[in-house]
Amino acid sequence: MAGPGRRRTVEDMDQDQHRASARSLPWWGILALVVLAAPRVVLHDLDLVHEGTVVNAVLVFVPPLVWIVTVVAWRVSRPLLTLVLVGLWYGVVLLVTHQLLWQSSLGGRDVSLGGNLAGLDPVLQQLVVRGFAAVSSLATGLLVGTVTGLVAWGVSAAAGRVRRG
Repeated sequence: MAGPGRRRTVEDMDQDQHRASARSLPWWGILALVVLAAPRVVLHDLDLVHEGTVVNAVLVFVPPLVWIVTVVAWRVSRPLLTLVLVGLWYGVVLLVTHQLLWQSSLGGRDVSLGGNLAGLDPVLQQLVVRGFAAVSSLATGLLVGTVTGLVAWGVSAAAGRVRRG
């Protein structure tokens, strides 16, 4: 970088251009996108919204669409990575919400395993089921983040906004 009394070189200008083109979403933007998707999780677990309704469809599809539009409009240089990160945090929200609202979403019933695992201690059964639910929540968040990230990357690439390399 050019210091006081030093002439700027072409390399200095290239570095400035690279920094200006490497846009990322601020942490509060990522948090806002994650929070935008959280109401459906809570409403679904509390059985206040049901699959097949217009309200559910809005809560399912609008947040990911907002994720895509935000990343493209913000001209994020790495939309796939950004939305995978958003998806990961969304998965954490899914995990925590499902675990906190577990009894409410099941109507107070315990889940039990069948087959070879039916004789397993009930506490261990709960650990297995909740463990799989936790992994499923993280996987769902990562999947949503990856799919929306790929769409945003495609739109950004078509507009010539994705950073190469």
